[in-house]
Amino acid sequence: MDYTQLQGFTWLDNTILVVYMLAVLAAGLYFSKKEMQGKEFFKGDGSVPWWVTCVSIFATLLSPISFLALAGNSYAGSWMLWFAQIGMIIAIPLTIKFFLPVYAKLGIDTAYHYLELRYGSRALRVLGALMFVIFQLGRMSIVMYLPCLALAYLTDISVDVLIIAMGVIAIIYSYTGGLKAVLWTDFIQGVILIGGITLTLFYLIYSLDGGVSDVTRSLTTDGRFLMDSEKWFDWSNMLGTSVLLTLIGGGFTTFCSYVSSQDVVQRFTTTTDVKKLNKMTIGNGVLSIFAASVFYLVGTCLYLFYTQNPELIAPDIVDRRDLVFAYFMTYQLPMGVTGILLAALYAAAQSTLSTGINSVATSWVLDIQSLITPDMDHKRQTKIAQYVSLGIGIFAIVVAMWLARSDVKSAYELFNSFLGLALGALAGIFVMGAFTRHTTAAGAFIGFVVSMLAVLYCKYCIPSINFWAYAIITIIITTLVGLLVSWVQKAATGREFTAPEGSTFWTARVKEQ
Repeated sequence: MDYTQLQGFTWLDNTILVVYMLAVLAAGLYFSKKEMQGKEFFKGDGSVPWWVTCVSIFATLLSPISFLALAGNSYAGSWMLWFAQIGMIIAIPLTIKFFLPVYAKLGIDTAYHYLELRYGSRALRVLGALMFVIFQLGRMSIVMYLPCLALAYLTDISVDVLIIAMGVIAIIYSYTGGLKAVLWTDFIQGVILIGGITLTLFYLIYSLDGGVSDVTRSLTTDGRFLMDSEKWFDWSNMLGTSVLLTLIGGGFTTFCSYVSSQDVVQRFTTTTDVKKLNKMTIGNGVLSIFAASVFYLVGTCLYLFYTQNPELIAPDIVDRRDLVFAYFMTYQLPMGVTGILLAALYAAAQSTLSTGINSVATSWVLDIQSLITPDMDHKRQTKIAQYVSLGIGIFAIVVAMWLARSDVKSAYELFNSFLGLALGALAGIFVMGAFTRHTTAAGAFIGFVVSMLAVLYCKYCIPSINFWAYAIITIIITTLVGLLVSWVQKAATGREFTAPEGSTFWTARVKEQ
């Protein structure tokens, strides 16, 4: 069969995609039928099980860009970035041991509430919130734009229709039901995503000439598991590309998201039960490692499938690794199954979008608006959060539609790169706060600025330093600079700042005993 004769997106697939969108909307409205006010809107009403929140964290961290890129990486020839996902074995124990007990005892409202409690500085709380809000606004737009562009290319549905539908549905249930509605819809979408990619893997293996033996041979004898096997431990270039750095750096990057990014930390605020927090964190790690492994196996199977059937792939897709998975779903899966799988891709985007809307609204109201308008009652807090949800949702839709008409992909990635580095530097303040007792707000501010400048310098002036090293660099620099500035401050003023009880790992541990 020639690729030009392949049947693509059918009326049945279109119907399934539409039904899926309506089902998500209905589910979101169902879980938001109880009017949420104040902290119930921002932190849930305590009725959401830990396993739902666990899947929600997974759906939040797995963006649609990752959905396409993970399989695309192994299709292109290497499992190197898989080790970044395995870095969960570093991130999870660190989070459980050193941060979850602190967050639970303090009963924080947002990630950046911790900064105010630990350093006694409202300005640090606002800094953290502003960095997160700006970053998320950019991220939400690109999360909508790229997958909708891919779906439009493969399905002939207007990219504007896809963007608007995604945005409107996410806005409606984020606006009406707050975090509870987002958690439950994330759970549904996460289950669809995991089930969809797993079924695709089985179908792909079945479609190969030699089945499982082809995959095994490709990953071992043919070396597609890791093409540059000599770089497992590149001691001559410790900050360059190696499995060791990818594993450790990926672990610390995920760790930074766990402890300082509001979209993840918001899930930790849903309960103060440390056992439940530990379960949801471990469960998320297991899901993430499983899903990453499936995605990479899918990518290897795609390479084998199109090597064995080169006539089934269009020439303009062969070298576009991030579109290969979606192309296979559109043209090789049975009618109807294609709709389910593309709905899973859509689910990855929508869960990230709805989480972004809700977490930005929460951070804006509790971290920033409360400074502008102190002593707000719960009703006013909720109403402002709903207006913010509506505003940022519309903003993301408009920017995504503009991106679809503009050749600004690389510039936009540069914009996100800058802010991503800044958020990495912000995470260093959290780590320093949890592990030191006498570092001050001034030390945190200066440590943040110095570490951000340092990684920007590394990125643009020392390209030999791999980006997986940035999280490690920011944590070390922030802590060292913070300690130095705090010591100078003590020497100059004669006063030593001591962190409040329970705001560091050391005092939280003492209180626990």
